[in-house]
Amino acid sequence: MNLPELAEGNSYYVSLGDGRYHSTVHAQGAWNPHEQHMAPASGIMVHELAKYAPRPDLRMARLSFEILGLIPGGEFSVRCETLRPGKTIELVQAELVAPDPRGVERVAIRASAWRLVTSDTTAIAAVEDEPMPPLDECEPFDVSHLWPGGYIASLDIRVATHHRKGNGCVWVSTRHLLTDGGDSPEWVRLMGLVDTSNGIAARETPGPGGYAWPNTDLQIHMYREPSGEWLGLDNSVSFGTDGIGLTSTVLHDIHGPFGRSEQILTIRELG
Repeated sequence: MNLPELAEGNSYYVSLGDGRYHSTVHAQGAWNPHEQHMAPASGIMVHELAKYAPRPDLRMARLSFEILGLIPGGEFSVRCETLRPGKTIELVQAELVAPDPRGVERVAIRASAWRLVTSDTTAIAAVEDEPMPPLDECEPFDVSHLWPGGYIASLDIRVATHHRKGNGCVWVSTRHLLTDGGDSPEWVRLMGLVDTSNGIAARETPGPGGYAWPNTDLQIHMYREPSGEWLGLDNSVSFGTDGIGLTSTVLHDIHGPFGRSEQILTIRELG
């Protein structure tokens, strides 16, 4: 299996079996051409967590990702385990393991997920988050002039009229499957788009002569399981005075808000 063959497929990852995958060009990152973008990488980890020791009575309500370094492109594996078993609350973990430049395997991302028992609370359901403008009121938005890489090129983005630097409001979708098996649930595919939020409302010009602001984590909380093919990102991007920033996002599907995400940023001036 060579890279040209992988590049021609319609998925971000090719499954090699037993939790092993090979990234395609569609998973390529924006900061470095030889790394994976965090968005599909987090998606494939959720894909594995969703399959791991499934509990139909529990739902994944919080996902926490720690980015421990560059996420290498190419072959890698995702390993899952249970950290805290329970009847109504369960904590599971996944690690994305890939070889470093010396060929030594290391953990590139560590993720944990709380699974909580579900029950019918329709009678008291309420949401305070404001809905985004609907998809048909938003215009196509090309961010490839700001961001390079195969992942960015794989996206279909629609922007709201009030979108601006530092305060983004976009709908994001992709024509690509998460894996070549095409067996990912809709909500898992949406999780593989959430990390895109850090690039949709850039406060500064990224790249040489500008700045970099990669996130070192991704936190997702969901009070409802999302569905559909479009993810709505209504965010605000704050840069502090000491090189640290934060991207905060209200997450939507076509039915309305369903949760929030946070990404802590390390801000670096580039020569």
